[in-house]
Amino acid sequence: MISIAALLVASPLLSKVLVWPRTEFFTELYVLGSNQTAEDYPFNLSSGESYGISLGLGNHLGYCAYYLVEVKFRNESQSAPTSFGPVEDRLPSSLPSLYNVTAFVADESVWQVPVSFGFDYGYNNSLLRVDFHSLTFNGNVSSFAEGESTTWNTTTSRFYGDLMFELWRFNSSSNGFRYDGNFVDLKLNMTVS
Repeated sequence: MISIAALLVASPLLSKVLVWPRTEFFTELYVLGSNQTAEDYPFNLSSGESYGISLGLGNHLGYCAYYLVEVKFRNESQSAPTSFGPVEDRLPSSLPSLYNVTAFVADESVWQVPVSFGFDYGYNNSLLRVDFHSLTFNGNVSSFAEGESTTWNTTTSRFYGDLMFELWRFNSSSNGFRYDGNFVDLKLNMTVS
């Protein structure tokens, strides 16, 4: 009975000094809405307006890592990154990056930054499509390729857009960034009046 009581008293103290081996090594990539929660994400966008979210990384790799987040945009017909299968077999989107964010994150640390973005686009009534001109990301303007557009989706009744954040990690063996197999995205509706 005394040995059981001694174990109950000692177990919280032992958990502070015993180090359990780590078995999972991963990186968190996330976006938070305007209230710093996983809700209240911008959805119905207007041309020329600015919207705010937070972009975050959590490092659980066992070492300090250097990250690159590629910001990309796609419509319904363009390729998204693959998200199924083993992480090492996943592929990034073939679309060009419109903006890059880099960060060093220490092991067991979280890096989070506020992000503002907005789109400049026009409505082509005769073709029922939205033509994209530029993305403003944290005050930096990136132009879309000529002809970048999205058409009216009759099923969802919206002009669909997808703002993607792809995670890349520096690989010292290849001396470059490699796609980490993870991405998050915001589904958007481009409103027109």
